[in-house]
Amino acid sequence: MRETRPIIALDFSSFQDVKDFLELFPNEEKLYVKIGMELYYAVGPDIVTYVKQLGHSVFLDLKLHDIPNTVKSAMKVLAKLGVDMTNVHAAGGVEMMRAAREGLGNGPKLIAVTQLTSTSQEAMQEDQLIGTSLMESVLHYAQKTSEAGLDGVVCSAQEVELIKQSTPYGFTCLTPGIRPKGVEAGDQKRVMTPSEACSIGSDYIVVGRPITQADNPVLAYRAIKDEWNLA
Repeated sequence: MRETRPIIALDFSSFQDVKDFLELFPNEEKLYVKIGMELYYAVGPDIVTYVKQLGHSVFLDLKLHDIPNTVKSAMKVLAKLGVDMTNVHAAGGVEMMRAAREGLGNGPKLIAVTQLTSTSQEAMQEDQLIGTSLMESVLHYAQKTSEAGLDGVVCSAQEVELIKQSTPYGFTCLTPGIRPKGVEAGDQKRVMTPSEACSIGSDYIVVGRPITQADNPVLAYRAIKDEWNLA
């Protein structure tokens, strides 16, 4: 089921920055936020507890990738934090992904990263020594993610349609790299607007700097939310 709220990437480095940002929004407006590596490593699990106590939903974006037993044990810890969604790297393999699912349990959504949206085909082939096309690599990872029993993948919006065709009904596609028209792509290589992502079938979108660095983050968020839902 498509999430109507764009996920806001809380790409901050301090607890106070997060508090200041969230206090811009009315108490009754419940957000869906992404807590990534920088914030989690700077503040620790208390940031998840704080955000959950405010009633917001949390995507904990740590991209675990290790041996199956280690990932399983780590997921047991994350499950206790009450996260709504978290992720692993599909490159860790089916056994690792199954272990992650077992450790996290069936409550939170568990998705896998295929290829980062900052990765070009040339970089993938040279750095990872993967000889197929970028799309073939993404589809392969998505199919393995489904085989492992996970809920979906992180992918570029440009890959959603083929992933939906290659996986069972209900397989989730979360797409970062979303930028409203006129906003610079930054370090993202494969980007789309909210309306384009909606039209192509994305289930979740993640938006960071166009909201968090806007002159008026609340208005920027609501404009992106409207575009995401009215496409």
